[in-house]
Amino acid sequence: MTTMPSTAVPAQPRAAGVLPGPLHGPQFSSYAAHEVSWLLTDLSDVPLEAPTEEREEAIQSGGAHYAEMLPVEYQPSPDYQELFHQALRASAPRIARAVGAVTETLLAERGTRSDSGGVVLASLARAGTPVGVLMRRWAAYAHGVDLPHYAVSIVRGRGIDPVALRYLAAHHDPLDVVFVDGWTGKGAITRELHDALDGTGFDPGLAVLADPGRCVSTYGTREDFLIPSACLNSTVSGLVSRTVLRTDLIGPDDFHGAKYYRELAAADVSRAFLDTVADHFPAVRDDAVRDAADLVEADPADRAPTWEGWAAVERISEEYGIGSVNLVKPGVGETTRVLLRRVPWRVLARRGAGSDLDHVRLLAAQRGVPVEEVDDLPYSCVGLIHPRYTRGATGDDGTAATATATAGATATATALPAPAPAGDAR
Repeated sequence: MTTMPSTAVPAQPRAAGVLPGPLHGPQFSSYAAHEVSWLLTDLSDVPLEAPTEEREEAIQSGGAHYAEMLPVEYQPSPDYQELFHQALRASAPRIARAVGAVTETLLAERGTRSDSGGVVLASLARAGTPVGVLMRRWAAYAHGVDLPHYAVSIVRGRGIDPVALRYLAAHHDPLDVVFVDGWTGKGAITRELHDALDGTGFDPGLAVLADPGRCVSTYGTREDFLIPSACLNSTVSGLVSRTVLRTDLIGPDDFHGAKYYRELAAADVSRAFLDTVADHFPAVRDDAVRDAADLVEADPADRAPTWEGWAAVERISEEYGIGSVNLVKPGVGETTRVLLRRVPWRVLARRGAGSDLDHVRLLAAQRGVPVEEVDDLPYSCVGLIHPRYTRGATGDDGTAATATATAGATATATALPAPAPAGDAR
């Protein structure tokens, strides 16, 4: 029988109702202390990692939630690292421009919404945190403004960390707080955030670098291109793990938890990512300001979410007999992750997508995964996880996908060949 990783007491107890304080680098994370305040509990000394197979078994057989365990964080191989650096060199100017556009838009639209008159960034750990740091750097570069920046946890099916919300409300006007993420896929986190913030006094609007799924109204771009931080895990996110939520470790007055992987310091590219993008700020400033002005002056209907991406994912799931939207990973970033970390079945590429997908085609060829060009795709590409391997597929609540949701996938998979192992180009 699969067991959960062992537990430990993470910290000294506090008096009931007393809020914890934030964590900062270098004691927690490789980011400088002024770049971000982590509203997290340090679980670095708690053994939480389990191999993929064990995590899937626990989720499927025991009803465990994905946030109760962590995947093993392997040090990236040289090839893996090179993919990241190639993508960073190619996309840094576009990322810088999108950072500028979304930051300028926020400062124009939300900088004077409360009596305190300032924007407070609350990035969703961990994919949103590098973007939050970059937005903070843009505000300092372009306006000399020192924006507070916190990293907070949100867990699918469990909502946003309520203790983090209490901390933010105790130190800032909730109207000033802007929640930040890297990009939108299907829009699941957008919906989770909206539901979790209902009635709290916080604005549920999410600001993202890229919104190819058309799920939000505040974004830097709606283009779908690779944001290189999607290629790596903790080594591009301050060496911080995914967030953890377990009742034996996290009390009612504790922040959600995470680990700091000091042992991966030799492979850390977190600051290199930030510095490379920020180096392009001067070159893209005029374009970013124009982009933001166009957004601010646009008809609100043009910026309103259409959920086009979610509709496309549902259609793809049905057309390909997958039976679960959780096995459909839209966007170039999510497709890259499927090819690098999961059991991919095939890639759908928008016809004429061009060089933006060169790395996707290369990875697909290395793994023997067919790339199918299609029309009417709102994303540059979509990665499909092999429907035969769904034991650990998680549903909207973060636990195992139901038998009903995966029934169609299982039936379809019986007629499909098994995926080729990595490196097999048959």
